[in-house]
Amino acid sequence: MVKKLEPTLLDDEMDNLNPSKKRNRYDKTSAQTGTRNTKTKKKSTQGLEPDTLLIMEAQKKFSYQASRFEAGWLMESLAEFYQNHWIEDIHHMVKGGKEASVYLCQSQAQGSPTWIAAKVYRPRRFRNLRNDGIYREGRDNLDENGNTIINAGMLVAMRKKTSYGLHLLHQSWIKHEFNTLKLLHANGCDVPQALASGPNCILMDYIGDIDRGAPTLHEVSLTRVEAKEIGQRVLFNIECMLEHQRIHGDLSPYNVLIWENKITLIDFPQALHPNQNPQAYALFLRDMVKMDQYFKPFGFTMESERIAPLLWNKYRYLQSEDFLYDLPDQLDGE
Repeated sequence: MVKKLEPTLLDDEMDNLNPSKKRNRYDKTSAQTGTRNTKTKKKSTQGLEPDTLLIMEAQKKFSYQASRFEAGWLMESLAEFYQNHWIEDIHHMVKGGKEASVYLCQSQAQGSPTWIAAKVYRPRRFRNLRNDGIYREGRDNLDENGNTIINAGMLVAMRKKTSYGLHLLHQSWIKHEFNTLKLLHANGCDVPQALASGPNCILMDYIGDIDRGAPTLHEVSLTRVEAKEIGQRVLFNIECMLEHQRIHGDLSPYNVLIWENKITLIDFPQALHPNQNPQAYALFLRDMVKMDQYFKPFGFTMESERIAPLLWNKYRYLQSEDFLYDLPDQLDGE
């Protein structure tokens, strides 16, 4: 039986990112008397899209009541899904992160599961993907429909990283994750099924129950027998991805969920094609080494240094000395 380790307490992430909220809770007069100012300005809705206005009104009835700071980008990100009846309720936040937060949502779409996960990317100004250029090298930039961007003006904007160009890069990052999930799930890899995507969000299968989401490998305690079974399944998935022309690129115990003794690999925006990125093999080997380091204390090894080149050659991918570049430990430097 997999035992979940005790979680650590985290500070309110949103308040930390917007400390001025705490300073502005009292006006000048109330600060002198110690009484709270109960007068608040009504937030302007001028210029908002109809879908956003609709969900902002509906959020009053949602189970999850986001802070005012969080609610703005959350409601805007989910507005289209609410309008199209993908989402009926936001139950709670499953996990908050530097790049994205995941929410448990109740769905009313025909044919969809009752409970689905909404991965909502954080606004670009609060994301810290210092090393994402490593993963973008050699791969197409995608528009909101998943098509390769060929428009010269858009390509220039992305190259110069103008405000519009950064928006396009952000959009492409999300669309790559959606397409990768669709590809890998259809071919038998243990990944969530992607259901729908928008400019700032992906809806997918939820792993867990209504009370809590599935923990990641680094949050649980395994027996040696469990570790061997799970390690073998991780190795299966590494090969399954490689067979279907994908490398995770940032694989670690932090993005392998475990629920009812089954694993699910998550977080694929940086996934890459083995023949399109000059550092593909180095990233592939790093994925295997990091997972090997996790399982070795349990007495199981993937023999990453030996198996990685064998798998690479099995599927006839390109080899190059350029694959030996030094790489950062993680995508966002955590």
